Amino acid sequence: MERTFSIIKPDAVARNLQGEIMAMIQSAGLRIKGMKMIQLTKAQAEGFYAVHSARPFFGSLVEYMCSGPCVVMCLEGDNAVQKYRDLMGATNKDNAAEGTIRKKYALDIEKNSCHGSDGQDTAAVEIAYFFNALELVG
Repeated sequence: MERTFSIIKPDAVARNLQGEIMAMIQSAGLRIKGMKMIQLTKAQAEGFYAVHSARPFFGSLVEYMCSGPCVVMCLEGDNAVQKYRDLMGATNKDNAAEGTIRKKYALDIEKNSCHGSDGQDTAAVEIAYFFNALELVG
């Protein structure tokens, strides 16, 4: 079993898409092991996205991620990282495959409805950023 991290971003929460996205996640064979709705502070968003701090989109990304509530989840399943990345689709909705979360729900390249870890090491760091051991079931 492998774990990965997911964020249902503010644009999707504002449109009340959490249930539909979670249904897609569960239909793909991933189990939700921890979940909560949060409102990121600027400091939390900057810390989480620190890897992108030198990129031109960093300020806009931080502002967007603080713009409303989001849902963070720890997901588990066989090959969870890749399975969730495949389910999310390409970052740019125009390049995303049919049936993916981003193709179906993204508004643009930034407001693309979801985030997922890009590897097992990243997943471990991202899960620990938002969850303590007592908040993860199983």
